[in-house]
Amino acid sequence: MSAGLPDDWFRRLVLPGFAFKAVVIGGGYATGREIAEFFLGSGPMGGFLGMLLAMCIWSVVCALTFVFARQVQAGDYRMFFQHLLGPGWILFEIAYVLFMVLVIAVMAAAAGEIGAALLAWPTWAGTALLLALTIAVAGMGTAAAERMFRFSSLAIYAVYGLFLVLALIAFGGAIGGNWNDAPVGTGWIGGGVTYASYNVIGAVLILPFLRHQTSRRDAVVAGLLAGPLAMLPALVMFLSMTAFYPAIGDAALPSDFLLDRMGADWFAFLFQGMIFIALLETGVGMVNALEERAATAARRRGHELPPLARIGIGALVVIGSGVLAARLGLIDLIAQGYGLFGYVMLFLFVLPLLVIGTYRIVKRAPEALPS
Repeated sequence: MSAGLPDDWFRRLVLPGFAFKAVVIGGGYATGREIAEFFLGSGPMGGFLGMLLAMCIWSVVCALTFVFARQVQAGDYRMFFQHLLGPGWILFEIAYVLFMVLVIAVMAAAAGEIGAALLAWPTWAGTALLLALTIAVAGMGTAAAERMFRFSSLAIYAVYGLFLVLALIAFGGAIGGNWNDAPVGTGWIGGGVTYASYNVIGAVLILPFLRHQTSRRDAVVAGLLAGPLAMLPALVMFLSMTAFYPAIGDAALPSDFLLDRMGADWFAFLFQGMIFIALLETGVGMVNALEERAATAARRRGHELPPLARIGIGALVVIGSGVLAARLGLIDLIAQGYGLFGYVMLFLFVLPLLVIGTYRIVKRAPEALPS
């Protein structure tokens, strides 16, 4: 049993949403900076509408992705894009590797700051711990990642729920006042689409976690649930941030801004620890996708990918990405980088899926894997 639900039901319908949330959270909203970047400028109501739009896009794209993957029997992103884009699949892989460099670099820097703030560690220690745990968990395979996502997700939802309670107690009146007084700003449609587009890559990265599904209905339901499951903590963060609109929009780390004003040091410690777990979830999800892509390629050649090879791939990607990103200064390009990848994913993934993928789903014709 899991959370009072039959385990099989949980793995088929809920676990994919937990996995999607895991890939999204680290680069999507854990510190609140990305929420401020894409939504807060439109005001409380405009930002809320933008987030609902992004959530709906996530649900639709996840459902279509899961159904299309099941139809073409794609268990990893390479097989998925071979069917969707043909020879153009390599463009997605290039874009994904570059995106992974950016995300891992940003997460590594954030983990270093968390270690310094919580335990007075040197910044390299927190970074090293995150990278080592990412390599270790991803190296143990999809089953290990599933176990982690199950328990880490429940912990993350619990902490965000407590965050909302404390925010309402500390400055709930200011939240209501700003929602009543601020007009609906412009730009919420563009913000919602861009934010959804750069994060929706998670839908195709979590294909290995769909292995428990037994029907097209499972794929549709799991996809539709993925959007709300991933967006719920972000909505909690956004609602709390609106208490200090518009000043909080200039805060480097809106989560720290809010925690300072809650005046609960014990919860600040707990929340920072939760952010570290969220960063680990994202790292594991992204690296596992690459390792499963390599494992599938090995099986097609009649071999099994050895465990040490999985660990080696993870280590090469994680450590190499961190070093390369630091040398190129990619961390300083977070706002521009995320926005750019939003457009890249819109044209390489979302639009082809909505047009080509939907047509093939409706047609429901069997397809042969492109050579």
